[in-house]
Amino acid sequence: MTSYKQTRAPNMTVDPRVKPVAEIRTAPLLDIVVDLNPKLNIGDGPLGRRILFGAAGGTFDGPKLHGEVVAGGGDWALFRADGAMSLDVRLTLRTRDDALVQMTYGGRWITPANLRAEMADPAKRYQVDPSRYYFRTNPLFETGSAQYAWMNDIVCIGSGYLVEGGIAYHISQVI
Repeated sequence: MTSYKQTRAPNMTVDPRVKPVAEIRTAPLLDIVVDLNPKLNIGDGPLGRRILFGAAGGTFDGPKLHGEVVAGGGDWALFRADGAMSLDVRLTLRTRDDALVQMTYGGRWITPANLRAEMADPAKRYQVDPSRYYFRTNPLFETGSAQYAWMNDIVCIGSGYLVEGGIAYHISQVI
């Protein structure tokens, strides 16, 4: 593997305080499907077009936890002038053993211009290979449950994609 120091321009100096650190590794945490209510177009504001994609429910499943998405959360998405979407999501998860976990995340969904017509077509959007667009999130969790308290102290990353009736994510814990 080539390090940053090996690939930087020769005339650049590296701050002597920079230290090598371990590579970032991940482990699967969960897969989640969020069913969505019909979107609410809040309108064009000073930062772009704001749309609420309300959560109607859903499910999640992973090695250490399983359950359902509680209806009532959502994504207060911002569509920027350049076509990118910024996410601002708040969800509540209910585990099979009845613990509640708050899940929040931001992220970016970047759809290349040559793919936007397909993504806008309700008949085609679910067949588009997710590797053709960039849809990444940074989930954090909060709970008062002793059994799931470990989730209060982790950072995650996720890859999103469209599913019929909603959105799905593969979420990994950064270890």
